[in-house]
Amino acid sequence: MKRDFLSVLDAEKDFVAMLELAANLKNRARAGELYEPLKNKNLAMLFEKASTRTRVSFEVAMAQLGGHALYLNPQDLQLGRGETIADTARVLSRYVDAIVYRAYRHADVLELAKWTTVPVINGLDDLEHPCQALADLFTVQERKGDLKGLRLAYVGDGNNVCHSLLLASAVVGMDVAVATPEKFRPSPTIVRQGKEVAAKAGAKITVLPDPVDAVKGADVVYTDVWVSMGMEKEKGERERIFQPYQVNQTLVNKAKEDAIVMHCLPAHRGLEITDEVIDGPKSVVWDQAENRLHAQKALLVTLLEAA
Repeated sequence: MKRDFLSVLDAEKDFVAMLELAANLKNRARAGELYEPLKNKNLAMLFEKASTRTRVSFEVAMAQLGGHALYLNPQDLQLGRGETIADTARVLSRYVDAIVYRAYRHADVLELAKWTTVPVINGLDDLEHPCQALADLFTVQERKGDLKGLRLAYVGDGNNVCHSLLLASAVVGMDVAVATPEKFRPSPTIVRQGKEVAAKAGAKITVLPDPVDAVKGADVVYTDVWVSMGMEKEKGERERIFQPYQVNQTLVNKAKEDAIVMHCLPAHRGLEITDEVIDGPKSVVWDQAENRLHAQKALLVTLLEAA
């Protein structure tokens, strides 16, 4: 039976094991060890949205694991001329061993997965960004060790990154405080799911309006762009409303002295985060970006090695 990674919760039972595997694969890569468990495997990368980290990390991941990745823009496919997602899914399943789909709509990711006979990985949609969350918690684990009991403060828009981070933190037993304006709170459904998972792990999820309250005592301070892809028409309004949620040195100083600062990138410097913070000593942003590669290798091996 095929396994998909459309949401963090699809890998709830395997999440911690994938973090450990990511560390193992990172160490192997740095030691120059040749490890090709996915030799002769092929990954289709169907991307409706622009990408730097997701595209490059998946292509390099497949190459390092001995496989091959094909980048597919919908406009280069019959999908862009009216072929249904279901028909595209059926055809791609005959050619490749897995598909990464970066989509505008979560419903389209679900539709693709419904009709494929190979694993589908959510490379970002309007509801979640689970690959990012996997790399994020791997990065926190590298810096902080045991994740259980840590406090993560997310400041900004309650978007897809926030959703996956909230769910992933709940899975591993981290407390999460989300600070966001009332109009831009995370999905109530995602929050409810997160709280249910967190309760089992002994963790706590809080959504509140004050960024200072969220950041007090935090081990991790996390932010993301205020204007996600596809929301450009809201740019002016969002920048005005989110201004008090900027992650600057004054806010970071409210966190623990040894707190780390994270941003999934791309960053709009001077808006959601200042140069002083993203380039400062507490920032782990570049390790976080690198770890997309190692976390996604762990994900690919988990989904494909036994397939």
